[in-house]
Amino acid sequence: MKASGRADQILKELRHQGSVSIDQLIAALGASAASVRRDLAKLEAKGLIRRTHGGATLLEPLLYEPFRYDSLFQNREQHRTAEKRRIGLAASELVQENETVGFTAGTTTTHVARNLRNRHNIRVITNAINIGMELSNCPGLRTFVTGGFVQWAGSFSLVGQVAIASLSDIYMDRVFVSVCGIDVGRGITVIEPEESLTFRAMIHQAKQTVVVADSSKIGVVTPALICPACDIHVLITDTRASDKAVAPFLERGIQVRRV
Repeated sequence: MKASGRADQILKELRHQGSVSIDQLIAALGASAASVRRDLAKLEAKGLIRRTHGGATLLEPLLYEPFRYDSLFQNREQHRTAEKRRIGLAASELVQENETVGFTAGTTTTHVARNLRNRHNIRVITNAINIGMELSNCPGLRTFVTGGFVQWAGSFSLVGQVAIASLSDIYMDRVFVSVCGIDVGRGITVIEPEESLTFRAMIHQAKQTVVVADSSKIGVVTPALICPACDIHVLITDTRASDKAVAPFLERGIQVRRV
């Protein structure tokens, strides 16, 4: 395996597990310890990982340092972290080179976006301040952030007419959407109407809509409608979602992945 291929595989292992040992990487890659250590050193120099004694951990970007200890965002991000990590990795694999992709604000979409940091020739559109900041130093990405205002602390979500207007001349191959609830009858929903309108505008400008939501969101309905279920193309959730829970989505032609 070439060095570039090994680096991609190392990142994939880390994104799935959070941390790995050198012995695990040697077994997974079929490479020598010296090669693995060189790969880890290069990835660390790029700011993608942190080497530890006997292994490495994924370096979660915290470029929004003033908000590092914002409990509102951190509490949501730490809810079902393992599931969100798996969902983020699976969703990122849908993104192809030379695509324009959108990310709504949200902790699960943040995990998807983080998996693009080592990718190339991708244009990113987002209304999430934290996603824009985390991707801003990635040479292979061109990242655009909408205008708008932040409605509530800890959301990092730009909303309102300025945000909607800034999306009117942009077309996306696919958009990844974080939600508070997803229900076959009531559609996908969030808490705030201003945010739902902004998310809806992003969906309107995309060829494909991918909802990324852990299984606790399925069957939940919150006050502000983003769009009906028929506007969704793909739902990526975790393995806790039962056959009964996902069956209504499959019946409506929505592709469902449980990871």
